Amino acid sequence: MKNLPSIPEPAENPGHHLSEAILKFLGRIPETRQTESLTPAQTARGIANTAAAKAATAAGAFALPPGPLGWLTILPELTSVWKIQTQMVADIAGIYGKTAALSREQMVFCLFRHGAAMAVRDLVVRVGDRYVVRRVTPKVLQKIAEKVGIHLTQKAVGKAVSRWLPILGALGVGAYAFYDTAQVAKTAIELFESEIDIEDEPVLEIAKSKSAYLHTDG
Repeated sequence: MKNLPSIPEPAENPGHHLSEAILKFLGRIPETRQTESLTPAQTARGIANTAAAKAATAAGAFALPPGPLGWLTILPELTSVWKIQTQMVADIAGIYGKTAALSREQMVFCLFRHGAAMAVRDLVVRVGDRYVVRRVTPKVLQKIAEKVGIHLTQKAVGKAVSRWLPILGALGVGAYAFYDTAQVAKTAIELFESEIDIEDEPVLEIAKSKSAYLHTDG
């Protein structure tokens, strides 16, 4: 695992527990045994399909407990899926020969571009056919994690309803985890198959822009 500079503990807010979990995941980048592939797109699809199936199984299992007990499983469910997804992103970076350059900025962008686009889109800038990764300070990354945490907490309230329908709810949660993991893989493939430039100096604050940034629905 890559040891990275420590990130401050997030301040109390509605997404505190989720943002805290996100920061723990970003503290290290998973190692990968994958090496650069001669057919990276094909290999990446295989890795993505395997990871999506694992995420669906894990999420569905956590969603089985009914009622209030099911609510308590939401955070473990999310963290189990994130663990699978972070390893998948590291593996996809490996087959594209981008392991050495993989940063937590790229990791959080890949993981949450689909689910919380407004919070993470400014981490990566598309300029023509290449991508520029904006290095940020631990404090800025903490703020991004808090925004993601708040966004996911709002989604979790809706997901909690499914806990009252254990079997059907588990199927729905598993299906979404499969879809979400597939979207993470799509972002990772799009990023790593392109030329990537990383800014030399970390920024203290990410300014808003309406032009070159990636825009997605989240």
